Amino acid sequence: MEGSPHPQAASWASPWEAAGHEMWTQTDLGGKLRPLNLKTRQTMLTSRDCSRTNKSIKHPTRGPGHGGARHLLSPSNTSDRRCTRARVGGDLPGGAAAPWGPGLRSSAPSWQRQGRPQLPGTFRRWRRPRGNQGLRTQEPKESALKALGTEGLFLFSSLDTDRDMYISPEEFKPIAEKLTGSTPAASYEEEELPLDPSEETLTIEARFQPLIPESMTKSKDGFLGVSRLALSGLRNWTTAAVPSAVFAARHFRPFLPLRGQVALGEPWWIIPSELSVFTGYLSNNRFYPPPPKGKEVIIHRLLSMFHPRPFVKTRFAPQGAVACLTAISDFYYTVMFRIHAEFQLSEPPDFPFWFSPGQFTGHIILSKDATHIRDFRLFVPNHRSLNVDMEWLYGASESSNMEVDIGYIPQMELEATGPSVPSMILDEDGNMIDSRPPSGEPLQFVFEEIKWQQELSWEEAARRLEVAMYPFKKVTYLPFTEAFDQAKAKNKLVHSILLWGALDDQSC
Repeated sequence: MEGSPHPQAASWASPWEAAGHEMWTQTDLGGKLRPLNLKTRQTMLTSRDCSRTNKSIKHPTRGPGHGGARHLLSPSNTSDRRCTRARVGGDLPGGAAAPWGPGLRSSAPSWQRQGRPQLPGTFRRWRRPRGNQGLRTQEPKESALKALGTEGLFLFSSLDTDRDMYISPEEFKPIAEKLTGSTPAASYEEEELPLDPSEETLTIEARFQPLIPESMTKSKDGFLGVSRLALSGLRNWTTAAVPSAVFAARHFRPFLPLRGQVALGEPWWIIPSELSVFTGYLSNNRFYPPPPKGKEVIIHRLLSMFHPRPFVKTRFAPQGAVACLTAISDFYYTVMFRIHAEFQLSEPPDFPFWFSPGQFTGHIILSKDATHIRDFRLFVPNHRSLNVDMEWLYGASESSNMEVDIGYIPQMELEATGPSVPSMILDEDGNMIDSRPPSGEPLQFVFEEIKWQQELSWEEAARRLEVAMYPFKKVTYLPFTEAFDQAKAKNKLVHSILLWGALDDQSC
């Protein structure tokens, strides 16, 4: 223990000792264990306090600053900082350096015994426990439960990330930001997607119907055992965050096929998946999405119309966005896409709640230089009885308990109100005319009919995107009734798999 500025520090008793427990240590060179009472401990701490002792103490030490030599401390060299970090006792067998080095300290207010093997002539050090380490009593939790109640302790625990039953300023920061309204909004330079008056723009509207609570499995028992706070983010999400937004046509350039990849039905990645069955998954204990980059920006902006905290990359594989061409003309493409993304519905002090739709799919018809958008639609398929996975934590760490459920959302859709149009146009004299005059009646535009030279069915395109996301879909999976007809015709056995949700989307 380093020199304490207060003389009383040498006679301080740890909570473990105060509770009546004996502290076992080895203080003699014979290696015998004996209980260390408070008086013995006071003597030991006083003798180690080199900055205040008047006696010469020989400390056999090894570690940085000593080189393994025995250093004699006398009143004339009490200012030698090396000796204030010396330890009493011998070296490890074979002259090896002690793994904890010379910097042994004791710190209040809580203590913990460290190290199982006890070496002759050494004493064990105590330190403040962190995380899940060390010995804990239930008294602080019981006191907190009595003072705060169940819901209050739930909120307190969500902030107490290191589980030491104290809220540090850093842990309190999320609450302070929320109460003062100073929570930093997600501001991304690329996210602004500035508009150019000379380019075409289109308006996209969001249509949203909230998840049906009765579709969740836990609704069958009245959500027994599920805290209302845990589902507050889900219950409060009843409308789209942004009902309508204006985009420039060029913002959709990431949906164009890769250079040289113009074959119908050949998938390419808009946002590549960075996870696989071998890489594991991303952290569950997150609230705010990382800043989007590159092609992620337009998808993040679109999904933000539903909820302010979309995660463009899901925690689990397969993640990302994949697309393929379904029609080609001289000047236009029709691109079908599939996106795996999810939303975080909670903010501190609540625990994370993840909302993961089975998939987002849709199409876009755009010119080959992305200066004009003829049509756009993005939606969560609703033809299955379950299409959303939900997971929420009951704790502030990765090891916390997690609840899982599946439900049904009737509508989650974005659609363009019409083709993109120029904001400013020129009249016969070359003067600029606003396409939306003060009368409020927009100018009427006539668009040429697109003559497609090559086309691919929606069903076939969807199947190819499905295989790109889930390679196991290369094997044909049939509905239950159709499987037996095929088995009979091909004289093969039927392998039946029963699942809670769909295996080929993110809702399972």
